Amino acid sequence: MLQTVPARTLLLNASHEPLCVVSLPRAVTLVLAGKAVVLETTGLVLHSEHAAMSWPAVLCLTRYVHVPHRRPVPPTRRTVLQRDDHRCAYCGARADTVDHVHPRSRGGRHEWENVVAACRRCNHRKADHLLHELGWELSVQPAVPRGPAAFLRGTMAQDPAWTAYLVA
Repeated sequence: MLQTVPARTLLLNASHEPLCVVSLPRAVTLVLAGKAVVLETTGLVLHSEHAAMSWPAVLCLTRYVHVPHRRPVPPTRRTVLQRDDHRCAYCGARADTVDHVHPRSRGGRHEWENVVAACRRCNHRKADHLLHELGWELSVQPAVPRGPAAFLRGTMAQDPAWTAYLVA
């Protein structure tokens, strides 16, 4: 049985806040140059002619890097579902789509505060109505995700070893 291991590594700043996801060659270069230390491994070993090292899953820089203010992550289907933990904002069922609280056809905008995760049933029933027209209420008020982890959540499939480091 062939085991698939992601060739991506989570890179943390010296303060342990997530910075970015780097490729395996870049991760190895950072470790060998002494610029980062391995915090989590995949359990596999990388071999060269003269050396062996653990396959890194999470790295931490040895020196703090100042990061300029980042643009907010756009509200895509994937990022909205992740923010709302794949739960429908109207009924709490498993969400598989997104809905505009104030419909776009009525002047609503596609922004974090107006987009929520929804199940197909609720999305279809709501259609282009306003919540007060249906007598519905939101279980949670939608908001812009905060913190450096929000920048990484929508980027790609996450390694389970990253979970503890991406808590917002």
